[in-house]
Amino acid sequence: MTDYDVLRVFCGPSGGYGNELGVVREGSLLPGRDDRQALAAKLGFSETVFVDDPERGVIDIYSPASRLPFAGHPCVGTAWLLDVPELVTPAGEVGTRLDGEFTWIEARAEWAPPRTLRQYASAAEVDALEVPPPGEWIYAWAWEDEAAGRVRARAFPGRGDGIDEDEATGAAALLLTDRLGRALNITQGRGSQLLTAPQPHGWVEVGGRVVLER
Repeated sequence: MTDYDVLRVFCGPSGGYGNELGVVREGSLLPGRDDRQALAAKLGFSETVFVDDPERGVIDIYSPASRLPFAGHPCVGTAWLLDVPELVTPAGEVGTRLDGEFTWIEARAEWAPPRTLRQYASAAEVDALEVPPPGEWIYAWAWEDEAAGRVRARAFPGRGDGIDEDEATGAAALLLTDRLGRALNITQGRGSQLLTAPQPHGWVEVGGRVVLER
């Protein structure tokens, strides 16, 4: 088994929750796409990152089922781990910064995979949702406090790959921020926290806490 780190990304204020992420720091040990895909499927995290150049921040991201040009929680987690000014993904160069307990990335909405952003009338409705059948990637959300920009969200990838619900989803948060055009404080899943802020010229920042689990 190739060595890898496990991070939790977008942790809550107490350091709990967050979405697990596998990071293979020495991507050169597993250069083939088929081998990377097989390892990502075996590990079973919502995403696994292979670091191809730690100094330049060149990374390759896989879900259990496919290669992803860009994804939010893998970029936030890897930015924290590598502490580099940018990450180089197939979608483009992702700016990064560390600010106190939060790690931030800056990316563009068009880099995010398609998501259905489905608004509900209340946070209680989002909490009560059952996992839908596979087929559509749904980001269910509702205002907890619209004036304060506080959002309750849950994410259902619908890929049929064993990840029925995604605990914290940076790309979907980016898309929602781009659509609403305002900064958001999102509670997702069981208690993960994501902060976002729109930036000039179509960029969006997404930030969260990261811890090294093992």
